[in-house]
Amino acid sequence: MADNAIQFWLSFNNGAEKLRLPVNPETISVSATHGYEDIQVTQLGEFTVIGNEQMPELTFSSFFPRDYNPSYCEYANFPTPWECESLIRKWQTSGKPMRLTITGTPINKAVTLRRLEIDAERAGSPGDIYFTATFKEFRFVTLRKVSEVTDSAGTTTITPGSDTRPNDIQKVNPYIVQAGDFLMKIAARADVYDNADQWRKIYDANADVIGPDPNLIKPGTALVIPA
Repeated sequence: MADNAIQFWLSFNNGAEKLRLPVNPETISVSATHGYEDIQVTQLGEFTVIGNEQMPELTFSSFFPRDYNPSYCEYANFPTPWECESLIRKWQTSGKPMRLTITGTPINKAVTLRRLEIDAERAGSPGDIYFTATFKEFRFVTLRKVSEVTDSAGTTTITPGSDTRPNDIQKVNPYIVQAGDFLMKIAARADVYDNADQWRKIYDANADVIGPDPNLIKPGTALVIPA
């Protein structure tokens, strides 16, 4: 079948490992809630404490096919169903977030896999593995160092330190695309941004060279790396 503009990608370790879903889910559910806590206070009744916004959850269902079928498979030569399941389980239990990217949409987020429900060997579909996956957005936390000084009067002063470590790595500019590169992988390089989330900055500065699909970059292309 013709390559679909909508592609579902899961990647791990700054794109070092990645999996494109062979069959696109029909729908994706996104839910976001605020945290609320009801508290019972003696003689005063019930009070509701409004908490902070919770991270969105994304849920979708699809299946890993045993055989290629052009009527519903997005591409050929995909891993076997159990290889797909094993790879995702490995990422889930690694203790590190993975990334969910759905091309053609704003969804390109670090996530944790909260639930993976498997239905293997469904009647009429021998060898296929059906699944429902629920992901929750993950936000990276930067810890700030502080210094604490107590003077002779016993007064303690806490001074925030620097948010970032000094980086003496020389930035590359322009960057020449290599075989196997993609924007998140480039942005994650120590001599670029050392942060995969900065891929959009590279794309915005080079959209006229890359074209409408940020996933299609050709080896040998010179990309400007904005400050």
